[in-house]
Amino acid sequence: MIQVKLFDEEHEADLEIEMNSFLEQLDEHKIVDIKYNIAAIKEDEEEQIYCFTAMVIYRA
Repeated sequence: MIQVKLFDEEHEADLEIEMNSFLEQLDEHKIVDIKYNIAAIKEDEEEQIYCFTAMVIYRA
């Protein structure tokens, strides 16, 4: 069975920590693919919000 695990963080370091914690528990042969995306949203003239997301596709 194919499953996914989604990650969404405001800081890339937090995303890295969360993904590494999950991947430590997963046999690397079960990993099918990893998708990564960054979105930037301009809140106002002085603030910009970043969204770092990833999806791990794996065999259960």
